[in-house]
Amino acid sequence: MADITHGQMPHAEPSAQAPGDGIPHPYHLLKPSPWPLLGAFAGGLLASGLVVYMHGGGKLLMILGILAILGVMFGWWRAVIHEAVVEKAHTPVVKIGLRYGMALFIASEVMFFAAFFWAFFDASLFPKASPTNPDAHWPPVGIHVISPFDMPLMMTLTLLLSGVTVTWAHHALLEGRTKETSKALGLTVLLGVLFTFFQLYEYIHSPFKFTDGIFPSTFFMATGFHGFHVLVGTIFLLVCWIRTNKGHFTPESHFGFEAAAWYWHFVDVVWLFLFVSVYWWGGHGGIVAAH
Repeated sequence: MADITHGQMPHAEPSAQAPGDGIPHPYHLLKPSPWPLLGAFAGGLLASGLVVYMHGGGKLLMILGILAILGVMFGWWRAVIHEAVVEKAHTPVVKIGLRYGMALFIASEVMFFAAFFWAFFDASLFPKASPTNPDAHWPPVGIHVISPFDMPLMMTLTLLLSGVTVTWAHHALLEGRTKETSKALGLTVLLGVLFTFFQLYEYIHSPFKFTDGIFPSTFFMATGFHGFHVLVGTIFLLVCWIRTNKGHFTPESHFGFEAAAWYWHFVDVVWLFLFVSVYWWGGHGGIVAAH
């Protein structure tokens, strides 16, 4: 208003990202973006492809849907990084909203895993008799469970070590040691890849298949969904490693890395629950027979 009262025109294109440049608040005013609409189309394409594929066709449609989703994810997240690094749009107030958003996202993921754990504990605490398991044993008769102190223990140690290295990376970043941050993040990514290879090896050599009953189906759903999260978290951290080497993060501004670290610690905690309940208790210390 001061410019107008002195007979001057206001700025033609005031920055909508930083307060004090024609905008009297620290909030991020989003520019028009094609990604929400493209994301909706990609999601619809993938859902349609999956439905048709489950009815015996639509393989090409499903693949196109997956590629479309991946393309939207790449483009949209690239735009968010541009807003943060180039436009400096993520002010302290905006970062508060981003933190709430990430926290709520992780809370929604907790609910996903709660459903899988519920299914597992319902099946294990109240085993039901069947023609192949007349005495309602748990684990069911004929199921050779995986020893928790074999490959699962190695996977647990790998994830716990990765939690240490990602914390190391965070502290190094807070203290401005960029090279050390890059080294620790690189180790975390390698440990994530190693965990995925361990899980693939376990699945390939598993003594049971997904369709062999309630124990295998709940086992593969819970551990497989977690494995997918490890893969997503590894990619998340890989992007952070690349951004670290490009100088995107500073001790004062690095929410992208913080979000990845939160997600990775969440994955670690879920795995500990899986190891104790599914591998150890559910496989060896669970209910021997129904009452």
